[in-house]
Amino acid sequence: MTDRTIKNMAEFSALSGISRPTVSKYFNDPDSVRKSTRAQIERALAKYEYRPNLFAVNLNKKRPKIIGVIVPDTADTFFSELVRRIEMQCVERGYLAIVLSSRGDAQLEGRSIETLLSLNIAGAIVAPLGVHSDMQLMRSLRARIPMVFLDSSLDDDTPFVGTDNFQSVPLITEYLCRSGEPPTYFDMPAVNHNGPERKLAYVTTMERLGLKPEVIAVTPQNDWRFEDIAFEETRRVLRGSGFPTRTILCANDRCAVGVMAAVYQHGLRIGREPGCDIRIAGHDDQPHSRYGCPPLTTVAQDFELLAQSSVAILLDRVEREDGDDRAPEQVRLEGKLVMRASA
Repeated sequence: MTDRTIKNMAEFSALSGISRPTVSKYFNDPDSVRKSTRAQIERALAKYEYRPNLFAVNLNKKRPKIIGVIVPDTADTFFSELVRRIEMQCVERGYLAIVLSSRGDAQLEGRSIETLLSLNIAGAIVAPLGVHSDMQLMRSLRARIPMVFLDSSLDDDTPFVGTDNFQSVPLITEYLCRSGEPPTYFDMPAVNHNGPERKLAYVTTMERLGLKPEVIAVTPQNDWRFEDIAFEETRRVLRGSGFPTRTILCANDRCAVGVMAAVYQHGLRIGREPGCDIRIAGHDDQPHSRYGCPPLTTVAQDFELLAQSSVAILLDRVEREDGDDRAPEQVRLEGKLVMRASA
């Protein structure tokens, strides 16, 4: 061990007596150098306590192994779970992931895109805000690097991976109709294209079943405070004439949390057992949904396959040597009904 501070890889190479290309090769993949050379490098690393800035090294590469990821809110358990799995997929493929959050703000999303445009990265996975996104910036990013939309799509020209709302919403709507009183649909704020798609899927399913659709509308604003908005709207409904039916299907699990809290405070019993006053269901199966009181009936999105598919599609385009003139993949995965005690 030495007190000398090594500033960069070139200085480490000179002091250790190992060529700069070999040192770089080692840091990219230790198994790619001979065992004796690897041992020599590791002895030098221990002696000089040197660790390179691999992030900076990647940014300077002709073919960087860094992926940019933009999501609306990393505090949202849906997106935090997706990000966790995307990062794991990237690591398995030898890539680093830069994760940026727009926090539900179109200006912050634009700044996140500009940040990625300023960096030398291989590609990007973007879960866009939706109707409020800056399409010009999105097109600029797509023109520079391969890009995949995740969860919500903005066009048909960019690869997309998400859940098929026209399969998942009918699945749970039909279950609720079979198992009890038909559901009233509790909408979500107009933050992306999932909201309108899910409402339309509910309405068309109810009409196909010969039943009257009932929709509780919420703010049309770009507002990601789903729990707060659902809680206040439910309180307003319960102070008035109440819900049209005794079954509520929420546009997502976060809205369901707000609805359940307001219903509980109103003194109603939630569940599907005899003696319960109201059934509540959601969509997404976020990590906390199974721990509600009662646990939430919902439609599970396949987090693992969403992450796996988006990374695979992106890196397939990144690593193609002959360019990519194929039609953009549009992957819509099926949801899975998860029956719990709430409905």
